[in-house]
Amino acid sequence: QVQLVESGGGSVQAGGSLRLSCAAYGYTYSSTYMGWFRQAPGKEREGVAVLYTSGGSTYYADAVKGRFTISQDDAKNTLYLIMNSLKSEDTAMYYCATTFTRYASNYAPLRPTDFGYWGQGTQVTVSS
Repeated sequence: QVQLVESGGGSVQAGGSLRLSCAAYGYTYSSTYMGWFRQAPGKEREGVAVLYTSGGSTYYADAVKGRFTISQDDAKNTLYLIMNSLKSEDTAMYYCATTFTRYASNYAPLRPTDFGYWGQGTQVTVSS
C-alpha cells in the first residue's frame, strides 16, 4: 500500500528557508516520478517540482525556479524540497505525490492529474 508522509512545514518570514521531506512506503521507490504540489486557499492545486527517481531528472514550475530545489535520498526512499528566498505567495499546503506512469522524456509531469498517489500535506506559511 502506497504511503507518503510529509514533514517539515512551518511558519517562516519572507526571505527565509524551509526543507520539506516526504518519506515513501509500501512500493518500489525506483523508476517512479515523485513530486511536490501546493494548494493555497481558494486556488487550484499546482505543480511545484518533480523528480524522476532513477536518473534524477527534475522539473520545476516557473514560479519557483532558482529558489526551490527538489532532491532525494534513494537509500531512505525520501524526497526533499529545499525552499529558499520564500515569498508570501509561497504560502500553501504542500503535498507529496507519486505515480507509476511512464512519461515521455520531453514531457514535464507537473500537472496534479499526472499523479495518482498523494500524501496528507504539510502547511507552509510565509509572512511578509
